[in-house]
Amino acid sequence: MTPQEIVERALELSQNDGCVVLVDEGSTANLRFAGNTLTTNGVARSSRLTVISIAGEGVGVVSRASVREEQLADIVAAADAAARDAQPAEDARPLVEGVPQSADWGSDVRPTDIGVFEGFAPALGEAFAAAEAGGRKLYGFAEHSLTSTFLGTSTGVRLRHDQPTGRLELNAKSADLKRSAWTGVSTEDFTDVDVAALDSSLAQRLEWAKTRVDLPAGRYETLLPPSAVADLMIYLFWSAGARDALDGRSVFSKPGGGTRVGEQLGRLPVTLSSDPAAAGIACAPFVTAHASSRQSSVFDNGLPLEPTDWIKDGRLEALLQTRYSAQLSGLAVTPGIDNLIMTGAESGRSLEEMIASTQHGLLVTCLWYIREVDPQTLLVTGLTRDGVYLVEHGEVVGEVNNFRFNESPVDLLGRLTEVGASERTLPREWNDYFQRTVMPPVRVPDFNMSTVSQAS
Repeated sequence: MTPQEIVERALELSQNDGCVVLVDEGSTANLRFAGNTLTTNGVARSSRLTVISIAGEGVGVVSRASVREEQLADIVAAADAAARDAQPAEDARPLVEGVPQSADWGSDVRPTDIGVFEGFAPALGEAFAAAEAGGRKLYGFAEHSLTSTFLGTSTGVRLRHDQPTGRLELNAKSADLKRSAWTGVSTEDFTDVDVAALDSSLAQRLEWAKTRVDLPAGRYETLLPPSAVADLMIYLFWSAGARDALDGRSVFSKPGGGTRVGEQLGRLPVTLSSDPAAAGIACAPFVTAHASSRQSSVFDNGLPLEPTDWIKDGRLEALLQTRYSAQLSGLAVTPGIDNLIMTGAESGRSLEEMIASTQHGLLVTCLWYIREVDPQTLLVTGLTRDGVYLVEHGEVVGEVNNFRFNESPVDLLGRLTEVGASERTLPREWNDYFQRTVMPPVRVPDFNMSTVSQAS
């Protein structure tokens, strides 16, 4: 059965008051390499069916992978039974209706394949040769996926979204494996990936690392590149649920009750937003909720998504809302969107220009192992990785030791002294879950490198 036929048949089989059916058809292609040699390549396919049955205000959810036609009736029946046995859902709302059908609803699914690397693979081979000649080794992987999501409901919603997602992670090491540098990019189809330029930037960083400078823990003027900014802002975004704020459980809770929406968080006019139609990072323009949570509701499936400012000119504008939480908070319905964009008031300078204007400070490559310490302040801790460099009088003069840091992304917004030019980037820590980001480099005058780390 086609995904569209599965949706229609499942809706026909449900005997309850309402039903939502989601079918996710996925495909991936990948290349992996180590020591300037391609090691493996492969392709994979996946399929998952989620049936959400509604009986009164009770909800039953059953999700299965690789469903065969003869299994469909049992899956729907199980969802129906779970809904009838369930307690009333607090987020219960009428299902979305009146949404125009997707124009490509009836089109065939066209999976990705190894051919997506047709132009990229030769360029990667040339980078291997250049790295070998330069006495360095390249390690990493390139991965492309395409997920087609089909959403149908008993109220007539028929929506589809095809989501391409690509990433390249590239790690360079010196011949003795004592020096390491990392870079990564996010892409829709690999046609815009400049491997030679990425390899050149890694070679430069390995050259910087030939000079070693040991520094103690402390607060340093620090330049965070777009990738590191993305990891911090993604965590802020994930923590911006309206329910948690209303319940007094988050940094966005207002003392005495309510939320901090409307408060000024940053002294610079920084904007953090999402837009389903943003060029290069487009994502699903409607809600797809496979289960209800504090930040999502199965009853909102199919709800159109609009460009949303979460923070506008430094002011908190919106939190992650379902229709249920919006009623509780009295604020607009602003569901989560699968991309994130941070910009300053002006176009800003490049990271290289920001380095050139730095008298004394640190340049971070990326952050990893980020973990929450205090939800009330959104204090997080983590480690620097694959290169922290000392900048003196506008030039990088060497590599310093790694650090553990303790910082709050919200608090950082109030301390930034410069926001650079935004660009598409790949978060290092969170790219398994969230890849579509456009972020700037930023200057923090007093970034808290709390302890020295022995990580290398």
